[in-house]
Amino acid sequence: MSKSKFSTKQLVFCAMAIALATVISTVVKLPSLPNGGSITLFSMLIICLVGYWYGPVIGLITAFAYGILQFIVGPYVVHPAQVLLDYPLAFGALGLSGFFSNKKHGLLIGYIVGVTGRFVFHMISGLIFYTEYAGDVLGNIQAIIASTGYNLSYILPEMIATIILIALPPVAKALAKVKGMATAE
Repeated sequence: MSKSKFSTKQLVFCAMAIALATVISTVVKLPSLPNGGSITLFSMLIICLVGYWYGPVIGLITAFAYGILQFIVGPYVVHPAQVLLDYPLAFGALGLSGFFSNKKHGLLIGYIVGVTGRFVFHMISGLIFYTEYAGDVLGNIQAIIASTGYNLSYILPEMIATIILIALPPVAKALAKVKGMATAE
């Protein structure tokens, strides 16, 4: 079998991860923040796990597909660039976790890199949105501050909570066991 094809088992685990993350992000989330965005209960971790299990190619494809599904389920678009930046690219960045699948502390490092990638795409999208309303240099600095602050307000708390969760020994053992099930031949 070619490395670029999904096995049936991989396809099932990826589909389950997308479904679980979608349910978590749409149903089991904390109330939205005043200006939008919301903290979900570990939905980004679920998508990052796919990269951790199967590497960057399958991780990126799965995360990209999840981003498209997020757009279908709950689109919020003010500027056309947001369609690409806020959905397939931002959520697709979670698949960057796959580049660390075989490293020591790979899940933790991959999760941080994936979530940081998501933040960067959302921040760029927010910058485009905010600069529509502020055209001078001072306005652009304000746009950078506004976009950074807005996106950090929901991404950072979830990231911190997830890092704490991943660091708990029973959770780390459980995640290792699930990786074993996902990758066993």
